[in-house]
Amino acid sequence: MLKKRGAGVLLHISSMPSEYGVGVFDENARHFIDRIADMGFTYWQVLPFNPTDSANSPYCSPSAFAGNFLFIDPKGLLDMGLIDEETYRANIYDGTPYTADYEFAAEVRYKTLKKAFLCISEDIANDIKEFELQNDWLTDYALYMAVKEKEDFKPWWEWKSDRAHYFECVKNIFDYESEAAFWKFVQYIFYKQWHELKKYANKKGVAIIGDMPIYVAMDSVDVWSNLPMFLIDEKTLKVEKVAGVPPDYFSEDGQLWGNPIYDWKAMKKDGYSWWISRLSHALKTYDTVRIDHFRAFASYWAVPADSETAKVGEWLDGPKMNLFKRVFEVFGDDAPIIAEDLGIFGEDVVKLLADTGFPGMKVVQFAFDANSDSSHLPHNAVPNSINYVGTHDNNTILGWLWEASEDERKFALDYCHFNGGNWGEGGYYSPSCRCITEAVWQSASNVAIIALQDMCGFGSDARMNIPGVPDKNWRFRTTRDTIDNIDTDYFKHINALYRRMYPSIEKK
Repeated sequence: MLKKRGAGVLLHISSMPSEYGVGVFDENARHFIDRIADMGFTYWQVLPFNPTDSANSPYCSPSAFAGNFLFIDPKGLLDMGLIDEETYRANIYDGTPYTADYEFAAEVRYKTLKKAFLCISEDIANDIKEFELQNDWLTDYALYMAVKEKEDFKPWWEWKSDRAHYFECVKNIFDYESEAAFWKFVQYIFYKQWHELKKYANKKGVAIIGDMPIYVAMDSVDVWSNLPMFLIDEKTLKVEKVAGVPPDYFSEDGQLWGNPIYDWKAMKKDGYSWWISRLSHALKTYDTVRIDHFRAFASYWAVPADSETAKVGEWLDGPKMNLFKRVFEVFGDDAPIIAEDLGIFGEDVVKLLADTGFPGMKVVQFAFDANSDSSHLPHNAVPNSINYVGTHDNNTILGWLWEASEDERKFALDYCHFNGGNWGEGGYYSPSCRCITEAVWQSASNVAIIALQDMCGFGSDARMNIPGVPDKNWRFRTTRDTIDNIDTDYFKHINALYRRMYPSIEKK
């Protein structure tokens, strides 16, 4: 895996067609797998599965291990006999199919799962117990969510004093037993449905590339139950510095993420056990995992907690190879990990990437400076890399062309052998989108990835995320008709022509 030439499609679960306001693990996802397999794709890349924050971002989650219950298929609950037809039909959404409605989905799915929980059989209850034994993170997560319910979902540091401290809750764990049992059920259903879908993809010869955010939210079970592992004052429960990145391609003020920062010295003392557990879980959930903001393992940008932007901060040393030597001890030297090595970086990042041997990333939109020989230009790609037409943080390629300077656009079109016509034409047969896609496909990179929006020639209104902008992100959705109208013959042709049509995993 990742060593042979292959190609993949980037599309998050939330963006899938469905009747429920957001995409779920249903037959529409299976249909998408069928379609990309028919086109010769060997990878499907998703964004993090974790529950999202108030801005619907999966990169600032209340749990590094739990799955987002919005993705649970209500029809699956009906088929299991856990809900009736009336409860099922309450999940049907009558709004636009082009925008994810997280608010509707969260409200109705929560109520649906509460009803389903009341109907579980003894066999399901036993399966949940076995699931908990196999997933040691679940006990703390279920307790955290049970207490959070009692506290009206306020942040944990605003809970009553005895509840804000993890060990006090553990001592009184039986007080939350029934509420915690519900959250164990939710995660059991989530992973049951997902693993069935993943098995289906694998049988079709499609491997799953998952995504791991490097940080967790302050309001998370990971922080609440592991305070000594973070740079947080255990008495005041306050942080002095938070995570972010300095001014870059995406934002002149930098990006102030606000996540708490790891205490790498404390983590080293216990052999990085939390990270080993996290990677183990990720590699069971996906076939390959992309670690977001990998550069922070070399050095990370620490911003004063009271700062309003990320302009002011300092670079501090990460764990470097100390962590990854431990990773290789547990998972072997060929652990299927992708390093998201984009953004501002120095020699320490270059060295860490070389020492780990992980494939890094190239994004063609970063390449088109006529006055430089960018490492992102396809001719500079090395085999041990993943080459993107665009990521979830980028504009669509058509949107980029429209917003690029005249010099950038001219260089991009010349470089990619655009043969004339209307460069601004979008749609499934967009000549400019195709020529740029083919430049990526021709590269030496073992894996090439394209977002579904770029397969369709969509403009900037279909963009998934604008980094540093808190509102109106993560909303893109597609329809079954859109997926069916993608030019199968074209993608099958370029996957074969550029020798990317080889199974990335064994078809069973």
